[in-house]
Amino acid sequence: MFKIWDLFQQVEVVTINTYIHQMVHKFKVRIYYEDTDAGQVVFYANYFKYTERARTELIYERLKLKHLELKDKFDVIFVVKSLSSKYIAPAKFEDDLVVVSKVIEKSPVRLILEQNIEKANKLIFMSTIELAVVSSKGKITKLPEDLLSLI
Repeated sequence: MFKIWDLFQQVEVVTINTYIHQMVHKFKVRIYYEDTDAGQVVFYANYFKYTERARTELIYERLKLKHLELKDKFDVIFVVKSLSSKYIAPAKFEDDLVVVSKVIEKSPVRLILEQNIEKANKLIFMSTIELAVVSSKGKITKLPEDLLSLI
């Protein structure tokens, strides 16, 4: 009986030690009057602008390259292939938001990101974005392995 218990204890230790940490990117956004409708609530399409800005900054910071440099040096362009979103609570004029981005899946030809928006540490918007990697001719291409490893 004690030998079996020892085996279970070993399995528990292995499980605890296999935790994987995902890198998170945070991007701050302040809501200006131009972002809102007549009721001072953020216009729904602006959430996509905020997530786009956050994705761009994530790419700049991780790859140490701007989009035009990626295109010129590697003929690589990121385009949105699909997007799903859910609005949970409104953002309003003069709110301070944080776009929290995580790469949840990656391959040489695509990236999938989870991008959520928080207000005062509370989730107000959720989205998942799939990016395709294409050439300047619009054809699927591969992100070089040394760049992919940085994302």
